[in-house]
Amino acid sequence: MKIVIQRVTEASVSVDGCLTGSIGHGMMVLVGIAEGDTEKEVDRLVAKTASMRIFNDDNGIMNRSVKDVGGDVLAISQFTLLANTRKGNRPSYVMAAHPEVAEPLYERYCQGLSEVLERSVQRGVFGADMKVSLVNDGPVTIIVDTDQL
Repeated sequence: MKIVIQRVTEASVSVDGCLTGSIGHGMMVLVGIAEGDTEKEVDRLVAKTASMRIFNDDNGIMNRSVKDVGGDVLAISQFTLLANTRKGNRPSYVMAAHPEVAEPLYERYCQGLSEVLERSVQRGVFGADMKVSLVNDGPVTIIVDTDQL
């Protein structure tokens, strides 16, 4: 499982011109589920996401989590995070989990994060062609891969 966390001042996602999720200050998280991922990986990344200290404290040091600052979260499913680009110029997505496996794990990630943060997690629509907008704050962008935890 791989996630990309971006600290944002605002972010939104729409499908077919209809807004499906929108946040202010907080983090937008792209979520990629790999073949073989389980609830164990999801739960580890829920905890990691909620406690990632990427927000400034009163001294301007990144020492606070999204929960500490009362920030919002927008989570977007993104199988392309699992792209293999080793051969040729056309990425291979064979490492990405099939939708029947990935969707429940993505939903568990969103629900688990919502429970830990005690607030709703905004989201896109799994498997849809989404248009994502964001204003990256900092910019701060962190990649977390369960293979490296």
